[in-house]
Amino acid sequence: MSDFKHLVLARKGDRDGLAWLYLDRAGASTNTLSRELLDELATVFAQLEADPPKGLVIASAKPAGFVAGADIEEFTRIDSAQGARDLVQRGWELFNWLTRLKFPTLALVRGHCLGGGLELALACRYRIVVDEPATKLALPEVMLGIVPGWGGMKRLPELIGPAAALDLMLTGKSVDARRAKKLGLADECVPPRVMENAARLLVLSGQTPRALPVMQKLLNGPLKAVVANKARQQVTTKARREHYPAPYAILDIWQKYGGNALAAPADDPASLDAIFRSPTAKNLVRVFFLQERLKGFGKHDGKSGEFSPRHVHVVGAGVMGGDIAALCAWAGMTVTLQDQSVERIAPAVARAAKFFERKARGDKRQVRFALDRLIPDPAGNGAARADLVIEAIFENLDAKRALFADVERRAKPDAVLATNTSSLRIEDIATALADPRRLVGIHFFNPVALMPLVEVVRGEGSDDEALRRAAAFVRRLDKLPLPVKSAPGFLVNAVLGPYMLEALRCVEEGIAPETVDAALLAFGMPMGPVELVDTVGLDIAVAAGKALAGAGAEPPRRLMELVAAGNLGRKSGQGYYRWADGKAHKGAAGTIPAGLAERIVAPLVAAARRCVEAGVVADADLADAGVIFGTGFAPFTGGPLHYSPESGKTLSGKASDGRVGAIVHAGRA
Repeated sequence: MSDFKHLVLARKGDRDGLAWLYLDRAGASTNTLSRELLDELATVFAQLEADPPKGLVIASAKPAGFVAGADIEEFTRIDSAQGARDLVQRGWELFNWLTRLKFPTLALVRGHCLGGGLELALACRYRIVVDEPATKLALPEVMLGIVPGWGGMKRLPELIGPAAALDLMLTGKSVDARRAKKLGLADECVPPRVMENAARLLVLSGQTPRALPVMQKLLNGPLKAVVANKARQQVTTKARREHYPAPYAILDIWQKYGGNALAAPADDPASLDAIFRSPTAKNLVRVFFLQERLKGFGKHDGKSGEFSPRHVHVVGAGVMGGDIAALCAWAGMTVTLQDQSVERIAPAVARAAKFFERKARGDKRQVRFALDRLIPDPAGNGAARADLVIEAIFENLDAKRALFADVERRAKPDAVLATNTSSLRIEDIATALADPRRLVGIHFFNPVALMPLVEVVRGEGSDDEALRRAAAFVRRLDKLPLPVKSAPGFLVNAVLGPYMLEALRCVEEGIAPETVDAALLAFGMPMGPVELVDTVGLDIAVAAGKALAGAGAEPPRRLMELVAAGNLGRKSGQGYYRWADGKAHKGAAGTIPAGLAERIVAPLVAAARRCVEAGVVADADLADAGVIFGTGFAPFTGGPLHYSPESGKTLSGKASDGRVGAIVHAGRA
């Protein structure tokens, strides 16, 4: 055994002369590639080069996974473009050294293998992945506004072909162990019990590393431009270069510089200098830390037992309730779904089956097991056995009160009681309970499977432990819990209402809906506000009333006329737009008036600020996190209270020093 702070090197006594290198970053539950750890890797490579083993297996000593990537905290302390270039050069040269070692090398990947961790694995001759749900491989740098600079842009296309590699690099999405093997990213996919023996056999096998088929070699060589141009067209439809330069830089660096980010000159838009100067990377790193802060809510605090509900009872089998039930069943929980009859529950089960089929990707056993966990329960008998009961019926105070009075009598004393209400006060519903402290809000957004944020709502008397358990349940679903106080619209609907209203006022003044939506798409929103109103439903927009119109304001006349005529948007086929096959049919947008986007966004920003001042959320960072993950507010801005059209300032008036190091971890993906 060799003595290192972050590594364990074992080679003495190995029967086959192998060296085993275990990554074990000190003082952390997860491996990240800090500068210290990289320096230790260099020392190990030098030792092994001087006294070569028969082979080297690199694995993790952490149960949490292989490597989560580079150390983001260190990245935030970089204060110059040269500092960014030095960091990239360190990893690039180190992993090139690993590739040049004369003896065979293998990465044994169990758990997450992300960013720099995957680039480390790609620099090895072989890769084995362990067939477990936690094993995920990805190059997610694009989601932080940066590029995979330690060899990923060169080696991944050479290994699995450019189309598959660009798909992973441009989206940041992960693949599981079986998919990694199918793509050729891994040589073997094995169960945990044989992983070390499999690693030993493969690293000593002398097997020729996987080579690309001839056509893939051409696409990765002389025909690069064909692949790059097609991918660039697809990126253009989803992200503007001025907002998100990283995906364009990945394409340019791969096409023009062979995947070597250091080769791009400083005046090239794809250069490390240009990426570092862009505020996008700073803001996306900020968003990353905001996401991590949300993930921290609901974690085991050491004072009370871990909460991981095994049985969830959902009341209400409509779109929202049915989709919540399906999500819980997919996450491994037993779910009883209650409504007035089996006939009312059947459509929810049918939707769940389609959802499971999409998630399982052809694994019929997974689909069957998930459906077995979703149990129709028109009599509501499951409430007595559930660890958590969540209500998702229509928005009627008396109906919800009556329901919870009945549920409380039947539920276990320690079961969490939750409502998915979007507009009623928790305190008003809780008056029906003998112990109103038990009631909390767990507010999902549509579509449930896709929206990452869930508001965890505190009523005036809600119990702290019930709220912690609610947040833990949200994390169990791999969602982001946002603690909010019971108030009209909570956070997300409270900011969306004024935003959508202002957009409809612009339409009322004669600006075409297409122009309004085009302005906000250019601003960076994922969907225009008029299309959003059509998608939500015009009747729901009117019913939202106060949240949409604001105190004393009248809803737009055209909105009321459309609703009166039965034109409710997407669900009726006609609203502000005509809808067919789930898509809005739009005319030409026309010239966008100067300042239109800023005018429409301003009420959203003001509403977010009011929510902070009123204590609906604890601080401005949580407001930014909630609005980004709950509404899709342009992430490259860093959030509505961080964003400002004037360079170098936030809307709160605080000056920014323009450094990545100015990003502060306020609390946290």
